[in-house]
Amino acid sequence: MTPTVVFDTFGLVAEKTNNVVPAAYAVALIVLVFTAISYGKMVRVIPSAGSAYTYARESIHPGVGFVVGWTALIDYMLLPMVNALILRSYMEALFPDVPGWIWVVVFTAGVTGVIYLTMRGTSNVNMILLVFSILVMTVFVVMVVVQLVGGAGAGTPVSIAPFAHSEVQFGAVLAGATVVCFSFIGFDAVSMYSEEAKTPKIMPRAIVLTLIVGGIIFLIASYVTQLRFPDSTAFPQEAIEDSTLPEIGVQVGGPVLQAVLTAAGFAATLASWLASHASVSRMLMVMGRNNVLPRRIFGFINPKTHTPTFSIVIVGVISLLAISFTLEQISAYINYGALVAFSFVNISVIAWFAIRKGLHKTPGDIVKYIVMPGIGLLLTALLWVNLDAHALIGGLIWTGLGVVYLVILTRGFRRPIASFDENQPVTGVNKTFPGPRSEI
Repeated sequence: MTPTVVFDTFGLVAEKTNNVVPAAYAVALIVLVFTAISYGKMVRVIPSAGSAYTYARESIHPGVGFVVGWTALIDYMLLPMVNALILRSYMEALFPDVPGWIWVVVFTAGVTGVIYLTMRGTSNVNMILLVFSILVMTVFVVMVVVQLVGGAGAGTPVSIAPFAHSEVQFGAVLAGATVVCFSFIGFDAVSMYSEEAKTPKIMPRAIVLTLIVGGIIFLIASYVTQLRFPDSTAFPQEAIEDSTLPEIGVQVGGPVLQAVLTAAGFAATLASWLASHASVSRMLMVMGRNNVLPRRIFGFINPKTHTPTFSIVIVGVISLLAISFTLEQISAYINYGALVAFSFVNISVIAWFAIRKGLHKTPGDIVKYIVMPGIGLLLTALLWVNLDAHALIGGLIWTGLGVVYLVILTRGFRRPIASFDENQPVTGVNKTFPGPRSEI
């Protein structure tokens, strides 16, 4: 949940929704609130890293969990590439004479090098970068409001137009909501601390609160930006395809604000990149240790740096693909993986509580464990309908490969299905998943 991503995808979403970006964020937020509630229910009984594949494995079937986890690899593998792509677009806007591929290579090498040397101690840096980006966004919002009062853009800071006008179709808003789901990825990450939390019961609330706070930030930023830029034609097509953040900055406050806003976006994106690169490298390492992937390559830990060398380098190589893709293309594939995860979290609630535990005999249980996750699943289905066709086809092919790989890995399901629980640490003794808690 990088705050400045709202500016990166603003032009793209405005074009898809006929200039009601805040409406798309509002719809996505409503859809995901139900899924966040389902995450909260599952984290109480399965206190692992909050992963959809863990929930599916424990509540439905290990095979289903494996396939969900395999599909989730799309998110893990492509998020670093998205960050590389966004930074490339920033630098191209500031230095148009420098080829974009140079920035991708330089930044990928830098991030890969940092993660190679250490996968620890990056959280404090990430927090500093995040706070800086939020402060700059606050200044931006104030500047835009002042300009709106002065007659710029829509000429008013108060209007319903960013949410609805005569030319808006709900189908277009849903299409936009599907795109902005990409902005919310990571809201469930707080659940990874459930085992260490002094009061685990607060974790469900923390997950929902994280989503809502992030949603409010996106809504405020997109609302004032939509009023300042009532029509997506204000942006060149190239910016819409990659990132409109630099263009928004220069049109609102000239080169100075462009530089500052780009710096904020750079900081937030770099923080996201460090976290995502480390996370996927860690996951590949665990998959290697558990023989889901070739152990000699992916399970190898460098004895000097105590980091998974080959996994880190492989993720870096994949990030280099940002040279030739657009943000719209990659975010669509990431959304495929996210929607699979969201869908199965809701299904897992029904499977665990209503079916396994038999909690479907009272009206309260029916509402909590069938109706609520059912609504979350149905709302997620609305986003599925509007997913990019190429991403859907490509995602289904990837999922199909996962099924084939599972059959090969288990010798036709004659062997136990391997687990790739990311709850294990990169260094030291492996930490095993403790299993579901008995209490509800």
